[in-house]
Amino acid sequence: MSARLQKLQETLSLVLGGKLVSITSHVGELTLVCQAESLIQTMTVLRDQDEFRFEQLIDLCGVDYADFGQNDLGENTWSGARYAVVYHLLSVSLNQRLRVRVFANDDFFPMLPTMVQVWPVANWFEREAFDLYGIMFEGHPDLRRLLTDYGFVGHPFRKDFPMIGNVEMRYDPEQQRVIYQPVSIELRNNVPRVIRDEGFHRG
Repeated sequence: MSARLQKLQETLSLVLGGKLVSITSHVGELTLVCQAESLIQTMTVLRDQDEFRFEQLIDLCGVDYADFGQNDLGENTWSGARYAVVYHLLSVSLNQRLRVRVFANDDFFPMLPTMVQVWPVANWFEREAFDLYGIMFEGHPDLRRLLTDYGFVGHPFRKDFPMIGNVEMRYDPEQQRVIYQPVSIELRNNVPRVIRDEGFHRG
Protein backbone atom coordinates (compact mmCIF):
# COMPACT_ATOMS: atom_id res chain seq x y z
CA MET A 1 0.00 0.00 0.00
CA SER A 2 1.28 3.45 -0.93
CA ALA A 3 1.98 6.05 1.74
CA ARG A 4 -0.84 8.21 0.38
CA LEU A 5 -3.35 5.37 0.56
CA GLN A 6 -2.15 4.50 4.06
CA LYS A 7 -2.70 8.09 5.17
CA LEU A 8 -6.22 8.11 3.70
CA GLN A 9 -7.05 4.87 5.50
CA GLU A 10 -5.79 6.22 8.81
CA THR A 11 -7.74 9.47 8.37
CA LEU A 12 -10.94 7.59 7.51
CA SER A 13 -10.58 5.44 10.62
CA LEU A 14 -9.89 8.47 12.80
CA VAL A 15 -12.72 10.67 11.49
CA LEU A 16 -15.45 8.05 11.04
CA GLY A 17 -14.57 5.86 14.01
CA GLY A 18 -17.56 3.83 15.20
CA LYS A 19 -19.48 4.35 11.96
CA LEU A 20 -17.06 1.98 10.22
CA VAL A 21 -17.50 -1.78 10.17
CA SER A 22 -14.21 -2.37 8.34
CA ILE A 23 -11.78 -0.77 5.91
CA THR A 24 -9.55 -2.82 3.60
CA SER A 25 -7.14 -2.22 0.73
CA HIS A 26 -7.01 -4.19 -2.50
CA VAL A 27 -5.22 -3.43 -5.80
CA GLY A 28 -4.60 0.17 -4.82
CA GLU A 29 -8.14 1.05 -3.72
CA LEU A 30 -9.79 1.25 -0.31
CA THR A 31 -13.11 -0.40 0.46
CA LEU A 32 -14.98 1.00 3.43
CA VAL A 33 -17.89 -0.91 4.96
CA CYS A 34 -20.22 1.27 7.03
CA GLN A 35 -23.40 0.77 9.03
CA ALA A 36 -26.74 1.33 7.32
CA GLU A 37 -27.98 3.48 10.22
CA SER A 38 -25.19 6.04 9.73
CA LEU A 39 -24.99 5.93 5.93
CA ILE A 40 -26.25 9.47 5.24
CA GLN A 41 -24.03 10.97 7.93
CA THR A 42 -21.00 9.00 6.70
CA MET A 43 -21.52 10.00 3.07
CA THR A 44 -22.02 13.65 3.98
CA VAL A 45 -18.70 13.63 5.87
CA LEU A 46 -16.97 11.99 2.89
CA ARG A 47 -18.34 14.68 0.58
CA ASP A 48 -17.77 17.76 2.78
CA GLN A 49 -14.72 17.06 4.97
CA ASP A 50 -11.55 18.77 3.69
CA GLU A 51 -9.47 15.61 4.00
CA PHE A 52 -11.81 13.66 1.70
CA ARG A 53 -13.77 15.94 -0.65
CA PHE A 54 -15.47 13.13 -2.59
CA GLU A 55 -17.50 15.45 -4.79
CA GLN A 56 -18.61 12.81 -7.27
CA LEU A 57 -20.60 9.62 -7.01
CA ILE A 58 -19.31 7.75 -10.06
CA ASP A 59 -21.44 4.64 -9.70
CA LEU A 60 -23.80 2.79 -7.42
CA CYS A 61 -24.75 -0.87 -7.81
CA GLY A 62 -26.57 -3.61 -5.93
CA VAL A 63 -25.03 -6.94 -4.93
CA ASP A 64 -26.74 -10.23 -4.05
CA TYR A 65 -24.59 -12.40 -1.77
CA ALA A 66 -26.99 -15.39 -1.85
CA ASP A 67 -24.41 -17.78 -3.37
CA PHE A 68 -21.29 -16.01 -2.16
CA GLY A 69 -18.58 -18.23 -0.71
CA GLN A 70 -19.99 -21.59 -1.80
CA ASN A 71 -17.59 -24.45 -1.22
CA ASP A 72 -17.01 -27.51 -3.44
CA LEU A 73 -20.02 -29.27 -1.93
CA GLY A 74 -22.37 -26.43 -2.91
CA GLU A 75 -22.75 -25.31 0.71
CA ASN A 76 -23.05 -21.57 1.31
CA THR A 77 -20.39 -20.38 3.76
CA TRP A 78 -21.56 -16.74 3.74
CA SER A 79 -23.26 -15.78 7.01
CA GLY A 80 -23.74 -12.04 6.45
CA ALA A 81 -26.66 -10.08 5.04
CA ARG A 82 -27.81 -11.00 1.55
CA TYR A 83 -28.08 -7.59 -0.14
CA ALA A 84 -25.59 -4.75 -0.27
CA VAL A 85 -25.13 -1.52 -2.19
CA VAL A 86 -21.68 -0.43 -3.35
CA TYR A 87 -20.87 3.24 -3.96
CA HIS A 88 -17.84 4.37 -5.98
CA LEU A 89 -16.67 7.85 -4.99
CA LEU A 90 -14.19 10.18 -6.66
CA SER A 91 -12.45 13.27 -5.34
CA VAL A 92 -11.43 15.33 -8.37
CA SER A 93 -9.74 18.00 -6.25
CA LEU A 94 -7.62 15.50 -4.28
CA ASN A 95 -7.34 12.83 -7.01
CA GLN A 96 -8.44 9.93 -4.83
CA ARG A 97 -11.07 7.20 -4.98
CA LEU A 98 -13.05 5.24 -2.42
CA ARG A 99 -15.41 2.31 -2.53
CA VAL A 100 -18.15 2.25 0.14
CA ARG A 101 -20.23 -0.86 0.80
CA VAL A 102 -23.28 -1.02 3.06
CA PHE A 103 -25.47 -4.05 3.79
CA ALA A 104 -29.26 -3.83 4.03
CA ASN A 105 -30.48 -5.06 7.41
CA ASP A 106 -33.46 -7.03 6.05
CA ASP A 107 -32.99 -9.83 3.50
CA PHE A 108 -36.73 -10.12 2.78
CA PHE A 109 -37.37 -6.38 2.30
CA PRO A 110 -33.95 -4.75 1.74
CA MET A 111 -34.00 -1.00 2.30
CA LEU A 112 -31.39 1.73 2.59
CA PRO A 113 -31.68 5.53 2.75
CA THR A 114 -31.48 7.36 -0.57
CA MET A 115 -28.35 9.33 -1.45
CA VAL A 116 -30.18 11.75 -3.76
CA GLN A 117 -29.86 14.60 -1.24
CA VAL A 118 -26.09 14.00 -1.02
CA TRP A 119 -25.39 13.36 -4.72
CA PRO A 120 -28.38 14.04 -7.03
CA VAL A 121 -26.86 11.70 -9.64
CA ALA A 122 -27.81 8.80 -7.33
CA ASN A 123 -31.40 9.10 -8.58
CA TRP A 124 -31.15 6.84 -11.64
CA PHE A 125 -28.48 4.60 -10.10
CA GLU A 126 -30.86 3.79 -7.24
CA ARG A 127 -33.72 3.18 -9.65
CA GLU A 128 -31.53 0.67 -11.47
CA ALA A 129 -30.60 -1.12 -8.21
CA PHE A 130 -34.28 -1.25 -7.26
CA ASP A 131 -35.29 -2.60 -10.66
CA LEU A 132 -32.62 -5.29 -10.88
CA TYR A 133 -32.24 -6.31 -7.20
CA GLY A 134 -35.41 -5.10 -5.47
CA ILE A 135 -33.44 -2.91 -3.05
CA MET A 136 -35.64 -0.05 -1.79
CA PHE A 137 -34.27 3.43 -1.14
CA GLU A 138 -36.16 5.29 1.54
CA GLY A 139 -36.85 8.91 0.64
CA HIS A 140 -36.21 8.49 -3.09
CA PRO A 141 -38.33 11.02 -5.04
CA ASP A 142 -39.39 8.67 -7.86
CA LEU A 143 -38.48 5.03 -7.20
CA ARG A 144 -39.84 3.02 -10.11
CA ARG A 145 -38.49 0.57 -12.65
CA LEU A 146 -35.88 1.86 -15.07
CA LEU A 147 -34.74 -1.00 -17.35
CA THR A 148 -37.62 -3.48 -17.26
CA ASP A 149 -41.21 -2.70 -18.21
CA TYR A 150 -43.96 -1.93 -15.71
CA GLY A 151 -45.55 -5.38 -15.97
CA PHE A 152 -42.29 -7.19 -15.22
CA VAL A 153 -42.50 -9.60 -12.27
CA GLY A 154 -39.47 -10.01 -10.01
CA HIS A 155 -35.94 -8.62 -10.08
CA PRO A 156 -33.71 -10.22 -12.74
CA PHE A 157 -30.29 -9.83 -11.05
CA ARG A 158 -31.30 -11.72 -7.93
CA LYS A 159 -29.56 -15.09 -7.70
CA ASP A 160 -32.88 -16.94 -7.30
CA PHE A 161 -34.53 -15.33 -10.34
CA PRO A 162 -35.44 -18.04 -12.92
CA MET A 163 -33.50 -17.89 -16.20
CA ILE A 164 -36.72 -17.98 -18.24
CA GLY A 165 -38.40 -15.31 -16.11
CA ASN A 166 -41.86 -15.34 -14.54
CA VAL A 167 -44.09 -13.80 -17.21
CA GLU A 168 -43.95 -13.27 -20.94
CA MET A 169 -45.42 -10.45 -22.98
CA ARG A 170 -47.20 -10.73 -26.34
CA TYR A 171 -49.66 -8.85 -28.47
CA ASP A 172 -53.17 -10.32 -28.45
CA PRO A 173 -54.97 -9.56 -31.74
CA GLU A 174 -58.39 -10.33 -30.24
CA GLN A 175 -57.96 -7.91 -27.33
CA GLN A 176 -55.88 -5.57 -29.52
CA ARG A 177 -53.40 -4.89 -26.78
CA VAL A 178 -50.25 -6.23 -25.15
CA ILE A 179 -50.93 -8.86 -22.50
CA TYR A 180 -48.84 -10.60 -19.87
CA GLN A 181 -49.15 -14.31 -19.17
CA PRO A 182 -47.21 -17.01 -17.30
CA VAL A 183 -44.11 -18.25 -19.09
CA SER A 184 -44.92 -21.07 -21.49
CA ILE A 185 -41.31 -22.13 -22.16
CA GLU A 186 -40.36 -25.50 -20.71
CA LEU A 187 -37.33 -25.66 -18.44
CA ARG A 188 -34.32 -27.22 -20.15
CA ASN A 189 -30.87 -28.11 -18.97
CA ASN A 190 -28.43 -26.98 -21.66
CA VAL A 191 -25.33 -27.94 -19.71
CA PRO A 192 -23.71 -30.94 -21.42
CA ARG A 193 -23.09 -34.01 -19.33
CA VAL A 194 -19.49 -35.13 -19.36
CA ILE A 195 -18.88 -38.76 -18.48
CA ARG A 196 -15.33 -39.68 -17.66
CA ASP A 197 -13.96 -43.10 -16.94
CA GLU A 198 -10.78 -42.46 -15.01
CA GLY A 199 -10.06 -46.13 -14.30
CA PHE A 200 -9.89 -47.63 -17.80
CA HIS A 201 -6.92 -49.81 -18.82
CA ARG A 202 -5.67 -50.55 -22.30
CA GLY A 203 -4.60 -54.05 -23.14
